Amino acid sequence: MKIYNSMTRQKEEFIPLDGKNVKMYACGITVYDLSHIGHARQAITYAMIADYLRYRGYNVKYVRNYTDVDDKIINRANSIGRNALDFSKEQIEETEKDMKNLHITDANVNALASENIDNIIKFVEGLIKTGHAYKSETGDVYYDVRSFKEYGKLSNRNVDDMINGVRKDIEPGKRDPIDFALWKSAKPGEISWESPWGKGRPGWHIECSAMVLNNLGETIDIHGGGKDLIFPHHENEIAQSEALTGKMFAKYWSHCGLVKINGEKMSKSLGNSLTIRDALAKYNYEVIKYVMFSKHYTSDIDLLDGDFNLSEKHLYYFYSTMKDMLKYVQDFQNPAIDSLREDDISENIISYFIENMDDDFNTAAAIANLHSIFKYANNIMKTSKKEERAITANTINKILKNLHEIYGVIGLLSQNPDEFMKEMKEKYLNKLDIDEAFIENKIAERAEAKKNKNFQLADEIRSDLNDKGIILMDTPEGVKWDIKALYTA
Repeated sequence: MKIYNSMTRQKEEFIPLDGKNVKMYACGITVYDLSHIGHARQAITYAMIADYLRYRGYNVKYVRNYTDVDDKIINRANSIGRNALDFSKEQIEETEKDMKNLHITDANVNALASENIDNIIKFVEGLIKTGHAYKSETGDVYYDVRSFKEYGKLSNRNVDDMINGVRKDIEPGKRDPIDFALWKSAKPGEISWESPWGKGRPGWHIECSAMVLNNLGETIDIHGGGKDLIFPHHENEIAQSEALTGKMFAKYWSHCGLVKINGEKMSKSLGNSLTIRDALAKYNYEVIKYVMFSKHYTSDIDLLDGDFNLSEKHLYYFYSTMKDMLKYVQDFQNPAIDSLREDDISENIISYFIENMDDDFNTAAAIANLHSIFKYANNIMKTSKKEERAITANTINKILKNLHEIYGVIGLLSQNPDEFMKEMKEKYLNKLDIDEAFIENKIAERAEAKKNKNFQLADEIRSDLNDKGIILMDTPEGVKWDIKALYTA
C-alpha cells in the first residue's frame, strides 16, 4: 500500500510505526456556523481512509477534533449575546447531525479544545522550559519560530522570506513578527481560563498538538487535513510538537483538496456557500459521496451545477441494475448447480478494488470500474442461453456480494435498490410536475387503444409521455415506465 506524503512530496510505502496498529489524526471543524460541503469532503475523506485501513486488517485509532475555542466562535457568540462555549456546543451537535445524515463513520475520539485546557497549559509550560516559547509583558505566550531550525519543512518556506509579508506592529510583546501565539491573555467579553500566565485561552495551533499528544502519543502515523492547513497550521503543529518531544510528529502528512463552487471559492458574500444540510436536502447522501469520490482526494474539486445530477444518474443506473440482478438470481438460481462463469470481471472485482485503493486510496479509479462491472452484468443477463442461466445467476450473485463487500467500505451501494430508485423517481417526477397516477392512467389508456387496434393513439400516448420526460418499455412482465433523464444516462 502506498500513500502520498505531503512532507516528502511523493508516494511512499505505508508502513505503520507499530505493526498493524495505526494512529491517525485529522483536523476537524471550527464550529462557528453550520458545516459546509468543504467540511464534508474532509470528513468523508479521512473516514474513508480509516475504514479502508480497517478493511485491510489494520487496527486504527482515529482522532478528529472540534475547535470550540476560537476568535470566530467568540465573535459570533458575542454578536448574538451567547456564551461562546454554549454556542459552540450547539454547533457541534448540529455538525454531528449532518455527519450522521451523511453516513460518515464516527472517529474513535472526537476531541474538544475546551476539554484539553490542562493538557494545553502543560504543553506550553514545556515549550517555555525548553526555550522554544516565551511570555510577553501583556500576558500572552508566543512560540519562538527561529528556535526550531526545521521550521518550514512541510510548506517548503524559508523563515527569512516569510518576514517580508508580516506586519511588525500587530501584536505587541512579540520578539519576532513571525512568532505565533500559544496562549492569549483574556480580553473583555471573551471566555478564559486560569493559567500560570494569568487568565487567557489557547491559540489555535497549540490545541491540535496537545490533543494529538493526549490521545495518540508523541508520534503518529497519519496526520490529515485540508490543503489550506499546510501553512501555517500544520507547520506550527510540527514546530510545537517536535520541539517539545524531540521526536518526529507524524510519519505521513496527508492533505485533501479544497472545494470550489462553479470556479469560485465558497463565500457567503458571493452567495455560493453550500452547507451540508442544504446539500442533503437536495441530494441523497450517496450522491454526495459519489461526487467526492469521483475525484482523487488530493485533487481540488470544482463543483459545477450538473455534477450532483450526473452522479444521481450514475447511481440510478447502478441501483436499477442491482435490482435486475437480484431478480435474475431469484428467478434462475438452482441449488443443484454451483458452478460459475469464467470471466475476468467477476473474478477480479475485489482485487481491482484493492489495487486501486492501495494506490493512495484512489476512489476515482475504483468508481470508474463500476461502469464496466454493471455493463458486464447487464450483458450476461440479456444474452445467456436458457441452459446457462443458473450458472449466470451464480455469477451475478457473486458479483452482488463482492460489490456490497468492497464498495460498502467507502459507503456506496449500501441502500435498498427499490428505495433508492423510488426516492429518485419521486424527486424527478416533482421536477416534471407529474405524478404516478397520471402515468398509470396513460398506460391504461394506451393498453385500451392497443386492444382496440388503435395503434396511432397508442403511439401518440407513448410519444406524449416521452415529450414529458417519461419513457415506456414493453416487457414480458408488462409495460414499465421510467424517468427518461435517469434511464438514458
